[in-house]
Amino acid sequence: MTSGEQDGADQFTLDGGTRSRVDDDQIEMSGGASADEVAAEGRDASTEENPQRSIRDMLDDDGESSVFVNRDLVEPDTIIDEERIVGRDDQLESVVSFLKPTLQGNRPPNMLLYGPAGTGKSLIIGAVTHQIIELCNSKGERFGVVDINCQPINTLDQAVYELVQTVAKDVGAEVGVPETGVSTKRKYRRLYELINDHYDSVIFILDEIDLLVGRRANDEPAYSKLLYQLSRASNTNEIEGRVSVAALTNDPKFMEDIDGRAESSFNPRDVYFPDYDATQLREILENRRDAFRRDALEDDVIPLVAAFAAQSHGDARKAIDLFRGAGDLADERGDGRVTEDHVRESQEEIDKDRSLKLVEGLTTQKKISLYATAAVTCHSDQTGSSVPSPVGFKIYQWVTDEIDADQMTRETYVKYVKELSTYGLISTSRKSRGRGGGMYMEFTFTSDPEAMMKRIADDTRLEGIAEQEDLLRTVVNAQLTEFHRQ
Repeated sequence: MTSGEQDGADQFTLDGGTRSRVDDDQIEMSGGASADEVAAEGRDASTEENPQRSIRDMLDDDGESSVFVNRDLVEPDTIIDEERIVGRDDQLESVVSFLKPTLQGNRPPNMLLYGPAGTGKSLIIGAVTHQIIELCNSKGERFGVVDINCQPINTLDQAVYELVQTVAKDVGAEVGVPETGVSTKRKYRRLYELINDHYDSVIFILDEIDLLVGRRANDEPAYSKLLYQLSRASNTNEIEGRVSVAALTNDPKFMEDIDGRAESSFNPRDVYFPDYDATQLREILENRRDAFRRDALEDDVIPLVAAFAAQSHGDARKAIDLFRGAGDLADERGDGRVTEDHVRESQEEIDKDRSLKLVEGLTTQKKISLYATAAVTCHSDQTGSSVPSPVGFKIYQWVTDEIDADQMTRETYVKYVKELSTYGLISTSRKSRGRGGGMYMEFTFTSDPEAMMKRIADDTRLEGIAEQEDLLRTVVNAQLTEFHRQ
């Protein structure tokens, strides 16, 4: 390359970038400024023409201007300090008294913590067990907390494997058994082996236990078998230390289906968690105010969030979600303060999007189950009626026949629909048909069933059903009539 070519080419800098050649006449026009100064002016002009900021700039700006200083405090599952716990004095005292024997070298009783969603069940048991871990560690005692959520687990075998995984992760050991290909009994043995090697005492926390129905054998649900095995493990010397089981549920009626042996072995102490009232919700939010900058909240934000949550049946989790969502919205818009408008808009987005986004992510079978159930409500001649599970299942069967889809059992259909109650889409209750008539579940929609049906109909497998609305209405009312005649 000639020297003239070099002069006309971009010059490489030491940091690997390039610097454009600066013409002599540019220097002259700059009044004798250096080439670097002229180049800097060129970069400034380029920035004005192309205002896109670097990723680093955006991250730095977000950090400096955020309304949050400790966002973890408004994450609903964060284990918080006991002074932040509000409106649960009785429940806290009960759980402490039940678990205190652990610190005295004795076996604590099993517990059943029940009440509506978002009323502090996980919060209280988590806060107490966290303190027990610290106290036991100070005494050289090894106290284990094995906590799983049963909602996404389909079978007993999967539940036992999840317990093994949870213990192995906690103690830093190998899982030791494959997820498939070995018996459930082998997984139980590995679970007990890990516990005996690493814990002196242990508590199993089974959240949403009533959803672990699994494949029934002799009408015994999976949760019945699990409770039986875990609650008797120390009595049979399979676990050498002290064992306690805490079952958490929104629906304590699941105990009606538990096997007699399991009921006798589990035999829990009950702790009831009622809804929070508006005053308690407001205090809960006040106790997490320091998640935000001192000047970041307008005065009406916390009262408004509490009022919205009180309308949602006193669910503290929803209150905290909305509190955090309003802050996130303020951050997204670069606003320095969280206002009432942020709260209202965040609530609108939650109401509009939560259920529909959830529906989009369901499996095909769950979509069919939800569609069939919603169809009963939408097409019934009786407005606002609840859905008896036998009728919902009949419509489910009709839909699967129409689209040539696999057909699950009635038990699986009910399980799928009950799962939706954990997301606030449906409420469930157990009903009796009188002497000799048996029991059934009744479903009531808490969100717009028609909007759900429309969203589900976007699935190509189900769009054909939406075109048969008149026929579907006829089938629904025929099945309702037959059900009420029986």
